[in-house]
Amino acid sequence: MQLKELEVQLKATLEDFKLSNDERAELRELAPSLSKEERSFLRNKGFALVRESINEDEASTFKVLKWLELVVKTLDSAQMPSTIESAVCFSPGDDCRRKIIDLCHQAKRSIDVCVFTISDDTLSEAIFKAHQRGIKVRIITDNDKANDLGSDVDELSAKGVPVRMDRTANHMHHKFAVFDESILLNGSFNWTRSATRYNQENVLVSGEVKVVDQFQSKFESLWKEFG
Repeated sequence: MQLKELEVQLKATLEDFKLSNDERAELRELAPSLSKEERSFLRNKGFALVRESINEDEASTFKVLKWLELVVKTLDSAQMPSTIESAVCFSPGDDCRRKIIDLCHQAKRSIDVCVFTISDDTLSEAIFKAHQRGIKVRIITDNDKANDLGSDVDELSAKGVPVRMDRTANHMHHKFAVFDESILLNGSFNWTRSATRYNQENVLVSGEVKVVDQFQSKFESLWKEFG
């Protein structure tokens, strides 16, 4: 691809000061086919565009820096060979819980958890260990379940893990997590001991870019809403 075409594409994503889900998906799909020179060009051009935007309008500083952060993170994640294989796990049995723990241990940058409740101590321990080793961990949950006997949410919050709750009369009933903004875990599985021991539950793991980005976007909107 010609460098001029790359520049035009990059400028187009900056027009509304944000990188949409579709634009992130396109950039992530494009990046592996780029040469080292082309990736370097895109990165440098991104910084140049940010400088130009800030010089023209200082009020846009936060928006364009956020855009640049997403561009750089998307390019970096796309350069790594994809080793994400789709997987399905079922309970009762330890498969679902084991998959969550493994993904927590393997995370390199971030873990965003959006679940109705967390009361399985082994899952809470895996989350906290990730937090301890410097992984950016965030949890969204429901306030009603946080008050249940055995809930680990308050304890995780007290240990420094960022937590936000749905405090409305309705319930935040999602059960998904996104790891490193590139791996989705989603399904009916509640993060409880009963789900592992007794319930008929499931989780699906996927690295499909457009699907992951949609869940990541949903997490960000809920994080802002419940802030």
